[in-house]
Amino acid sequence: MVGRQRRAGVAAVALLAVGLTGCGGGEDRAAVPSGSPSATSAPATVATPTGPAKPTDRSPHGVLLSAELAMQTARRAKVSYRLGADAGAGPLFWAPKTALQVKRSTAGGPEQLIVVDTVAYQGGDAATATRQGGRHWERFTVPPDPDGRKEVPYAGLIDSLNPVEALAAATADGVVPAFLGEEKLEDSTVEHYRVTTTAEKYAAAQAQLTQARRDGLRAALAPGGSHSLTLDLWLNDKDQLVKLQRTGSGDGGGRADDLVLYSDFAGALLSAQAPAEPDTVDTGVRTVSPLAR
Repeated sequence: MVGRQRRAGVAAVALLAVGLTGCGGGEDRAAVPSGSPSATSAPATVATPTGPAKPTDRSPHGVLLSAELAMQTARRAKVSYRLGADAGAGPLFWAPKTALQVKRSTAGGPEQLIVVDTVAYQGGDAATATRQGGRHWERFTVPPDPDGRKEVPYAGLIDSLNPVEALAAATADGVVPAFLGEEKLEDSTVEHYRVTTTAEKYAAAQAQLTQARRDGLRAALAPGGSHSLTLDLWLNDKDQLVKLQRTGSGDGGGRADDLVLYSDFAGALLSAQAPAEPDTVDTGVRTVSPLAR
């Protein structure tokens, strides 16, 4: 951005454990354990005596690398999304472990979804309470991956929303980003970048994911057989991703059309809470399609 100094994320950060505790006073609750996903390459930086390290590469590729680092550092944000015909909003945690709590509208009607690491809760409405004898939430897990490791429920949805994964795809080898200029987004000035890739390359850029999860992400990004993807990314003056749009098409007439807005980065009040145990029914193991939004 011409004539504007912008803060980039520091090249080394201390990862603080984020405790995501349950609500309702119960003692047996799901919580997010400590841990951290693999970090991707950061741009070259130079330390200054008066502030944090600054990126030296302000090319489109360098700026998107800086944005990737900024989002790794943030670890959480509020998301508002439209993925095809489905929409939702709520807090998303992508590190140190996965957590999501959204109110969403789907073809089947409005509902709430909570994912805390490898456990999911669905419902929170009167219909669920009627079906489950007064309890409002159904608790479930998903089958393990082929290697026997526990999987994250609704991984296709979570990976589609994860800003670090979008930026990893935008900075992958062979992807050439373009800077389209400054624009206004509500009351802020943002920078608009664009890259062209494919669903296969997007998924392949996520080296921290298992092969099964990369396969699921590829399927989630290519509804109806779409395969080419255009990523439009809007960054604020801190190199944080505030808006992501994915569009694409395929030979079979399939089309991708996704929009995600990010706000309240690293918000202290963001939480994803497991429901109180007495209000929960354990429904065992379910199979959740990668296309489930």
